[in-house]
Amino acid sequence: MAPKTGTSAARQAVGHYGENVAAGYLQDKGLRIVERNWRCAAGEIDIVAYDDATACLVVVEVKTRRSETYGSPLEAVTWSKAARLRRLAASWLEEHRARPASVRIDVIGVIRPRRGPARVTHVQDVTA
Repeated sequence: MAPKTGTSAARQAVGHYGENVAAGYLQDKGLRIVERNWRCAAGEIDIVAYDDATACLVVVEVKTRRSETYGSPLEAVTWSKAARLRRLAASWLEEHRARPASVRIDVIGVIRPRRGPARVTHVQDVTA
């Protein structure tokens, strides 16, 4: 079996970079970051944000890649991952006793090329 490319630390650094880019992108769009990297026994939510204009809580999965050689980062979010995000959103709401007007699951894909700015793709309401 061939070894995986890159080290665990390098992959974590790329993921952390992507989450920072995504958080900045959401803030630029007017969303308020409520929490990052929330964990429970069932998994982790990368970003929890709130859209004050629509009273919508937004649960965000961030996928970051250095290139699209193996496909878009968005392709890594399968239907089963989206279902898990819905369950995690319910757990977050329960733990925080939050009652927003609505809840939405978004996915943000970040491509971090070796040169130039990051490219961000934002897909809203992936469970609709």
